[in-house]
Amino acid sequence: MNEARDAVADLRRIAFLLERAHESTYRVRAFRTAAAVLDKRDADEIASLVRTGELVRLKGVGEVTARCVTESVAGQEPDYLRKLEETELPPLDEAATALRSAIRGDCHTHTDASDGGSPLREMVQTARELGHEYMVITDHSPRLTVANGLSADRLRAQIRQIAELNAELGDGFRVLTGIEVDINEDGSLDQDDDLLAELDVVVASVHSKLRMPRAEMTERMLTAVANPRVDVLGHCTGRMVTGNRKRPESQFDAHEVFAACAEYGVAVEVNSRPERLDPPKRLLRLAVEAGCSFTIDTDAHAPGQLDWLRNGCERAAACEVPTDRVLNTHPLDRLLTRTR
Repeated sequence: MNEARDAVADLRRIAFLLERAHESTYRVRAFRTAAAVLDKRDADEIASLVRTGELVRLKGVGEVTARCVTESVAGQEPDYLRKLEETELPPLDEAATALRSAIRGDCHTHTDASDGGSPLREMVQTARELGHEYMVITDHSPRLTVANGLSADRLRAQIRQIAELNAELGDGFRVLTGIEVDINEDGSLDQDDDLLAELDVVVASVHSKLRMPRAEMTERMLTAVANPRVDVLGHCTGRMVTGNRKRPESQFDAHEVFAACAEYGVAVEVNSRPERLDPPKRLLRLAVEAGCSFTIDTDAHAPGQLDWLRNGCERAAACEVPTDRVLNTHPLDRLLTRTR
């Protein structure tokens, strides 16, 4: 007989690959829920549940997930997992591959504290498995109620949670405190200034009134970029290019905004989400010409999405973004010196 596989690890791997492929949330949730249910049980108990047929009677375990567990317990790679593993990602060219290899961490990620789908620890575990040296947790600010944005008290609680987690992790990986703060209509930031000053990285993004007139949007963004608390300008055009939420670019004077980013040391984010791919390549090239620095981020809302960095690296390499101007290619100390 084959030695039993780790059924929980197999379920988590399936969920990761589904997330990376941008599959539907309900399908991913089925595997993550089953993994969470079985994670509380040891291997012998899981094997017993399979033998007795009680596995499918557990709340949170369905027929498909149970079949995968059964195959894992029998020492076989689940067919569902094998098919996903055989789906190869398109190869990156040499420049994009080199840039991806240089990335040390992710400066824009979300947890279930706001609108992400997984808890902090699960996001961190995946980031470590991907070889990251650090990740920044940037859950939303309070104004974005649709995304369960964090109040000042909830953000302070998260800062304490991250400090406790870092103490457990020790050396070799660091979770950084951060926020994706809303840029209000007048360019102010949607969080207490003193609290923003405590964070390692502040990503500022426009999420409302995206169709403002060009002049007003330009002024709004310029005001935010000039704020000394801002480190990164997130998904600057707000566009959506795929799916049911297609949305055109916000209109603003990109020359002025990118010149301000260069002047104030605010990085322009290359957002790797496949439905965003923001900024468009013509604006990304303009930001390079303006002398901007950059971050290449996933804006991940689930563990599998942390592997989307290749999307941003491909576009950044195509637009000749210099590697040394990408802040998350820098070692941790150098990144923090810049953001602080």
